[in-house]
Amino acid sequence: MAEAFKTLFSPGHTACAGCGQAIAARLVVDTAGANTIIANNTGCLEVFSAKYPETAWGVPWIHSLFENAAAVASGIEAALKYLGLKDKINIIAQAGDGGTADIGLQALSGMWERGHDILYVCYDNEAYMNTGVQRSGLTPFEANTSTSPIGKILATGNLRPKKPMPEIAFAHGIPYVATASVGYPQDIQRKVKKALAIKGPKYIQIHVSCPLGWRHAPNLTLDVSKLAVETGLYPLIEYENGKLTQVRKLTKVKPVEEYLKSQGRFKHILNSPDAIKLIQAIADSNIEKYGLIEKKA
Repeated sequence: MAEAFKTLFSPGHTACAGCGQAIAARLVVDTAGANTIIANNTGCLEVFSAKYPETAWGVPWIHSLFENAAAVASGIEAALKYLGLKDKINIIAQAGDGGTADIGLQALSGMWERGHDILYVCYDNEAYMNTGVQRSGLTPFEANTSTSPIGKILATGNLRPKKPMPEIAFAHGIPYVATASVGYPQDIQRKVKKALAIKGPKYIQIHVSCPLGWRHAPNLTLDVSKLAVETGLYPLIEYENGKLTQVRKLTKVKPVEEYLKSQGRFKHILNSPDAIKLIQAIADSNIEKYGLIEKKA
């Protein structure tokens, strides 16, 4: 009888039910394989996967500070080069959206600029979920968080657009930049494999639904994540060596309202046609920019 598959990210951790980040993290490390070292910023993933004295990780895993997984990973790469082991071991630095787009951006930019052969993974659940669902630089427009709450007079959520991290990565001239979604597991695996086969710094941003912060039922994690892609709000793209090489096309584009009504964080705008129109404009801009609509033969 064949031996059962052994995951490198064990069950029994303390993630919330339906946590998209936990699903994506398992896909990433299992795809990377046992010869992998991970540097992990502070955040949800670090807290629920490695509560002392337990750990869910089946590979060497280092908890760094909130801001410096990219710097720690850079040191790991330098040490492996000195030991002559770099070509045998994958190095992954990873963090949530806050640890990537805000607190960790300086160290990450330095890692890209220096050209380290490291895959950086951002698990984008669109807020600081671990510390109370505060707004981050990747929180979407109009989302209700604890630091962009709905007021009695001004019934609006987050007023800032989502920070364009893939474009920021691309502007550093790195060889591989991609977006992915936990709603498409095989796409995550394909992109991780491709990234690890490329020399130099790589960046993958994975959209990971958070039932707690997004306020949806735990069993809807994958469905909600897919809706973000199907509406054009979260395009799945790949840049290789300065060129847009892959785009996940849509045969049918769904209205953004289908995505918004699936989550409590957008409840305040469901009766506001003007607010929905603004968010639809964001999706429409993505559709045009990346040519997301599949052209009929």
